[in-house]
Amino acid sequence: MVTDQDAAAALLFEPGDDTQKRRLAAAGRSDQDDELTVLDIDSSPLRAIEDLRLQRVFTIQSSRRAIEHYVAESDLLIGAVLVTGARAPVVVTADAIDTMRAGSVVVDISIDQGGCIETARETTHADPTYSVGGVTHYAVGNIPGAVPNTSTYALTNATMPYTIALAEGIASATRRHPELVGGINVAAGRITNRAVAESLGLEFSDPRDALHLV
Repeated sequence: MVTDQDAAAALLFEPGDDTQKRRLAAAGRSDQDDELTVLDIDSSPLRAIEDLRLQRVFTIQSSRRAIEHYVAESDLLIGAVLVTGARAPVVVTADAIDTMRAGSVVVDISIDQGGCIETARETTHADPTYSVGGVTHYAVGNIPGAVPNTSTYALTNATMPYTIALAEGIASATRRHPELVGGINVAAGRITNRAVAESLGLEFSDPRDALHLV
C-alpha cells in the first residue's frame, strides 16, 4: 500500500454491483498514484474486478488478519457489508481503527444496517462527521437522501418493473421475476426470510410453500 504524502491508499469492503465496478475501473485508470485494495469473502466479485485489469486496484480474500493489516495501511477505509435481512457484521474493530494514521478517513456505508465498523455511529447530513483518535468518521444513514430527486428517479427506474408485476398478483409476479421470491419477508402469517427469522428467533418457512408457489 502507498504510504507517502503524495499518494493515498484506500480500502473497500465488498465492492457490490456493476455500477461500483465501473467506478473502480475509473479509479484504476486515473492519473493519480493512489492505490485501492478491495476485500471480500466472496471470490466472485474479486475475480470480476481482476478481469478489469486495473493497474492500481488490488483484490484480497477477506480474513481477520488481512483486515487488520490493510486497515493499518489505509488512508481511506470504506465499509460496505450487507447481509440481506440482518444486521451487518462488525468486521473492523476499534483496535484496528486505532492503528490508522491521524487524518485518515473511515466511511461506513453499512450504517443503515447497524454498521460494519465498531467505532461508527450513525450521523446525519447536517452533522455528518466526527473524529475518533484523529480518524475522521462518516456514517450518514440513507446517504442517497443528500440528492433526493436523483435517488428517487434511480430507485423508481430500478423497481418499477417489479411494482407493475406485483400489482398483477404475487404468483404471476414471482413467475415472471423469480428473484422476487428472495425479497418476501412475511407471507400468510409466516416468516419467509431466513435471516429475519433467525434474528427474531422465529421459525423460517419457505416462501414458495407459504404462498403455494411450488
